[in-house]
Amino acid sequence: MSVTSPVLSFFVTCATVASTALAVGCGGASQRNIAMHNIQQPTTLEQVKSYAEGRWQSLSVELRPTEDRAGIGKVEPTRLRREFTYFDDDTFIGIITMYADDYGKVPLMEFEFTGSLRWGGPHPIAEGAYEIDYVLDKGFALTPLSEQMTAMLNQGGGAAEGRFQTGAKQDLLGQAFPLFNIAEGQILSDYDLIYFRNGMLFMGAKHVDGTPFDQPERRPHQLQIPLVKVHE
Repeated sequence: MSVTSPVLSFFVTCATVASTALAVGCGGASQRNIAMHNIQQPTTLEQVKSYAEGRWQSLSVELRPTEDRAGIGKVEPTRLRREFTYFDDDTFIGIITMYADDYGKVPLMEFEFTGSLRWGGPHPIAEGAYEIDYVLDKGFALTPLSEQMTAMLNQGGGAAEGRFQTGAKQDLLGQAFPLFNIAEGQILSDYDLIYFRNGMLFMGAKHVDGTPFDQPERRPHQLQIPLVKVHE
């Protein structure tokens, strides 16, 4: 579907209203400043990098497919919220919180990624979209948020086995963690895209079979549910 289609235009308009309402509720920024931010349309790489600076978060709990890691022939649903902060030195912090339910009442675990950004060339999905790689070379932490998840992680093998505690962050950077198919010393990268429209940040939509963006040829082709900026 073209990003200029009537359906997506209607979606963008509705989501912009929600974005502005959420941002105003966070306090700090005036309604005028937020409105001015939302009508900007960055198109050059330098404009996109500048526009990205700050903290962005999910509108609500999101649903997406997860690959069949167990080999049972079934793609599993994953429910999560995202929060990403971009800095002017081409670094980022990403926080992904996973849930057992549709409305975020039962948290399971939280990932915190810190690393470097590699900016690429234009992405063909829309004018102003660019390729971007997230390199998790500064931190990769995991916090179990339920006793059941803690027990599962403590049986996952690797250097962190038996060390997880509910509510406590465990740094896994550079450590082997077989449960997630991570080898010792491995630095993870995500090959994604980034696009802004009406004050919202779009990443790439997950592949329908849950295949991760762990190789350049697996970079996404469509747009994900957007994040909205937290105006502080």
